[in-house]
Amino acid sequence: MPAIAFGRIDDSFSFASIKAYVAEFISTLLFVFAGVGSAIAYNKLTSDAALDPPGLVAIAVCHGFALFVAVAVGANISGGHVNPAVTFGLAVGGQITILTGIFYWIAQLLGSTVACFLLKVVTGGLAIPTHGVGAGIGAIEGVVMEIIITFALVYTVYATAADPKKGSLGTIAPIAIGFIVGANILAAGPFSGGSMNPARSFGPAAAAGDFSGHWIYWVGPLIGGGLAGLIYSNVYMQHEHAPLATDF
Repeated sequence: MPAIAFGRIDDSFSFASIKAYVAEFISTLLFVFAGVGSAIAYNKLTSDAALDPPGLVAIAVCHGFALFVAVAVGANISGGHVNPAVTFGLAVGGQITILTGIFYWIAQLLGSTVACFLLKVVTGGLAIPTHGVGAGIGAIEGVVMEIIITFALVYTVYATAADPKKGSLGTIAPIAIGFIVGANILAAGPFSGGSMNPARSFGPAAAAGDFSGHWIYWVGPLIGGGLAGLIYSNVYMQHEHAPLATDF
């Protein structure tokens, strides 16, 4: 069973670790700016805040493309997590230390928040859309949906990027990760909002000053990501591996 490691202060504040935090900040900023920006742009073009089928497709495609780029540009520096749930899932599977993971979270949340405040400025103060469950969907259903789709995301991350047996799959990891996020938004957007990412939900909530129901987008993704990390690392990664602060 992979060991969960807390990590060392000196390791988490090494030059390589600091570069990884900056990379996570930038990658998350780019992803959230494009993703949230696509929702704002669609609302402006249609003068309709309701999520209709064309809007769902447009937003899903934009998130998939943006995440593909965000993961790709950060992969060789920080691992391209861009998501606290991914970081948590990798920490549970022994791929990154807890201490370094906390700093990843801080960088990701800051990146998302800065992206959303920038969007408020450059769009002339247009409303920042926040995540919320769909009509007729309760909080528990929303949490369960987020657990399932985040499990799929983190499982994909392990299979294509974190598993040392991945071989040539590692070269298409950003594409696969972007695809699963786009597909999950298409499936879950009208129900839970299709977040899979606490940082993606946190930035808009902070910029809009509206944290109603925000806990759903922490509880669901962290449970789903943690389960994926536990299952994949213990079932498919049978090897000794001592996690370093910037191992992934």
